[in-house]
Amino acid sequence: MKYGELNLGQIEAIANKLGGMEGVQRFLSGELVVKVVEKSFAIWKTIVLGRNTSPGEYRNALKANGCHIGDYADQILNKVKVSETETQLDLIVMTVAELGFKKGAIRKQIYDRAIELGLELCPAEVGPALRLRYPDQPYGEWLRISMDPITDSDGDPGVFGVDRDGDERWLYCDFGSPDGFWDAGSRWVFVVPRK
Repeated sequence: MKYGELNLGQIEAIANKLGGMEGVQRFLSGELVVKVVEKSFAIWKTIVLGRNTSPGEYRNALKANGCHIGDYADQILNKVKVSETETQLDLIVMTVAELGFKKGAIRKQIYDRAIELGLELCPAEVGPALRLRYPDQPYGEWLRISMDPITDSDGDPGVFGVDRDGDERWLYCDFGSPDGFWDAGSRWVFVVPRK
């Protein structure tokens, strides 16, 4: 059999999805066409990148707006490539569970699933830009930015976190190893591509 990895239960499920044997016959004759349905996502926030022209400018703006920057976040901020032109990005927040991992997942699985669903990773600049433009973040909310990790001074990969800890708004750095485990409730920010 060409598709030996399918078991009888899976084959039966496919037949049921097609509407039983009548649907299977219609599919095989070309009468019934199966289309991939594009998933649509509710946009959580739209931000603009490129309003600050350098990591230093972001750092100054964050401090001027009462935001705190963690030591490791400050280190990776130095390596962020800032957009040369103003660019709007539509963002969505999804939990690891919403991505289909009810018991949690490693970062690589989280990113792979989001991309499979049609989302994109964030440019690293989303971290400081979102921290700056999200002053009303709810108490206790912790968001991770889905980005290609940037190494800190210890050589460890890091991703930005945008957190509200009590009255303090933070730009943090979280461990960005592809094997790092995140529980089902962990919340990640992704880009919703514009069509």
